Amino acid sequence: MADSRAIGVFDSGLGGLTVAKQIMKLMPQENIVYFGDTGRVPYGTKGVDTIRKYALEDERFLLSKNVKMIVAACGTVSSVAADTGNSLPVPFVEVISHSVKAAVAASKTGRIGVLATPATIKSHTHRDMIKKLCPKAGVTETAAPLLVSLAEEGWYQPDNEIARLTVGKYLEDMKKNGVDSLILGCTHFPVFGELIKSVLPDTELIDMGVPAARYVKETLQKNGMENGGETPAKHLFFVSDKAVTFEKTVKIFLGDFAEDIKIDRADVEQL
Repeated sequence: MADSRAIGVFDSGLGGLTVAKQIMKLMPQENIVYFGDTGRVPYGTKGVDTIRKYALEDERFLLSKNVKMIVAACGTVSSVAADTGNSLPVPFVEVISHSVKAAVAASKTGRIGVLATPATIKSHTHRDMIKKLCPKAGVTETAAPLLVSLAEEGWYQPDNEIARLTVGKYLEDMKKNGVDSLILGCTHFPVFGELIKSVLPDTELIDMGVPAARYVKETLQKNGMENGGETPAKHLFFVSDKAVTFEKTVKIFLGDFAEDIKIDRADVEQL
């Protein structure tokens, strides 16, 4: 029996739209409710207790929208607060384990990189998962907090000198250590793909949204929760604050999927 309820997706800001976009591409019949906590972005520089508090509030908000699944499209939440999804009444999907499997499969040398927020890197979640799958792997971890702000501002183009210098600085160890597979461990980071490839042309970039979307589809199929697709999919977008550059940023992360979308403000702290 078809389940027309929406898939809930949340992130600390708008970077999680890169995951939502992959779900839309893979499952165009599925409805989506997205929440971006733009009023409290970034999560990656905050303490674990604060991140957990925010994650629980974000999840409660999505549950109030009667979603059938919740996707933590946030590398930071997935690394330090994924256990908040254990007691949810709907399936919960984090974005780390699936990207780790993809990175290990893509690596020919066992030299794997992780580019993420400070909280994610400090947790060593990616590293530990990689080591379980490939004990001999050499893992290079780099925290790149400035990239979140640059992405939210729309400063990601290869001709943007600030973005180019910042990306180049963050990738120094990756280049020196010869990583051939790099996990973009924050959902804001795929927009820097072209810049990163200019520094690491022979490195396979792992966009967390791609394997996560595949897992979402598999989970829905396995549990008989797919939408029948009889009517066009409806997508609802909510944020905790609208920034001045909001519309431009949405287009950056969603691309063609940003056409004719309406975004409302939500106060998660009232739930």
